Amino acid sequence: MKYRRNFLAAATAIIAANAEAADNNDGQQATPERPNIIFILADDMGYGDLACYGNKYIQTPNIDRLARTGTSFTQAYAGSGISSPSRCSLMTGKNSGNTRIRDNQCYAGGMTGLKINPRGDTTIVRRANLLPEDVTLGTVMTRSGYRTCLVNKWHLDGYDPQAAPNHRGFQEFYGWTIATVHSNSPYYYPYYRLHGDSLINIKENEHDAHVRHNTEISTDDAISFIHRNKDRQFFLFLGYDAPHEPYNIDDTSWYDEHGDWSMNTKRYAALVTHMDYNIGRLLGTLDNLGLRENTLVIFASDNGAAVMAPLKELNCGAGLKGRKGQLYEGGIKVPLIVNQPGRVPARQIGNLVYFPDFMPTLAALAGHPENTPDDTNGIDISPLFFGRNIDTDQRPLYWEFPGKQRALRLGEWKAVTVRKNAPLELYNIASDPTESDNLAAQHPDMVEKMDKMMRQMRTPSPNYPIPEDGK
Repeated sequence: MKYRRNFLAAATAIIAANAEAADNNDGQQATPERPNIIFILADDMGYGDLACYGNKYIQTPNIDRLARTGTSFTQAYAGSGISSPSRCSLMTGKNSGNTRIRDNQCYAGGMTGLKINPRGDTTIVRRANLLPEDVTLGTVMTRSGYRTCLVNKWHLDGYDPQAAPNHRGFQEFYGWTIATVHSNSPYYYPYYRLHGDSLINIKENEHDAHVRHNTEISTDDAISFIHRNKDRQFFLFLGYDAPHEPYNIDDTSWYDEHGDWSMNTKRYAALVTHMDYNIGRLLGTLDNLGLRENTLVIFASDNGAAVMAPLKELNCGAGLKGRKGQLYEGGIKVPLIVNQPGRVPARQIGNLVYFPDFMPTLAALAGHPENTPDDTNGIDISPLFFGRNIDTDQRPLYWEFPGKQRALRLGEWKAVTVRKNAPLELYNIASDPTESDNLAAQHPDMVEKMDKMMRQMRTPSPNYPIPEDGK
């Protein structure tokens, strides 16, 4: 297999890679109570893509092991139904009615630049970006004494080169940005890559050669960071591209026996399995360095599966209504797994949690809850990681695409609309997780209550002006 042929060459470079980085082994060493934290985020992976969440086709043994020996959540939600606002919600602890970035493109302000579409053509779009005053997970964890690093996908820089992760709270960055348009092109087999502000070349992929897959490159960067910081506390955010479209991976050997599958289906499944294999490499590094018990690993996806995903063939959406780009369950409900041997119990729980919760949660895990900004929309859910129970279900959870879609989860109820100016739909998610039975006509008082709560939970944004903000 190609990824195995590339492994030895990549592994040889791991310890020596990024030699320009300073020696960071001068901080406090991690302990089980104040662990290293690794947050792994998949891209456009559906709620039903993992075997541990019911998939019967895609092989994910390493992620499944994390779920089997740790805590998995069955009612976890992303920050939005699409990448930039979801990641902004995760990074800033705010819901998409309060974040800086509320859609992949902004309606006013921001900066314009080129977008390369999956087909290879380009368009000019306008994007917002995080500003220097925005507090991120990187900011909070750096202030808490952790060495911080973001690997691969950021998607919060818009077209401002000075809004990369290493300018927004993270001390190290290895990956690609929107602002440097060619830094991740061609997708999955890039020739260019950013190390901080320096653009380097992946020589093996020169002339469009498909030698080093971006999932491998990202894992190598993550492993190198772990080696350099094995003697001090670190926070590593590893944002894989997989399985985002276009589905580019040459090795589909896991699924070649499925003669009735299309190549699109085989490649999608292979991207997930290849990511799982590399997560196994990462976990193996922690084991070999004796860091596993001192490291909390979190795994999630940034939103639901995309329209090009084999939703029916592989059941990527687990039967949920909607997909990426929508605020139905299929667009925002995601897998969430937390694992730390000896501390996180093996269990599955149904508490309502979502991305804004991670700002106060990681600050608490680092022992510095005071570093959480006052304007976050989340709560500290870390007790759930360690077997304790707290009530997370009575608070409202809010999402929006400004002026287009909005949704609110309140206990067992969910109000949602995915069309501009369309009336709210109402579902009882406890009895109807697939949002099949709209109860709005039977419960107008609940619809009115939730509509009022949604209007109170959002704040106007100069980048996303909508008519009602002027009232």
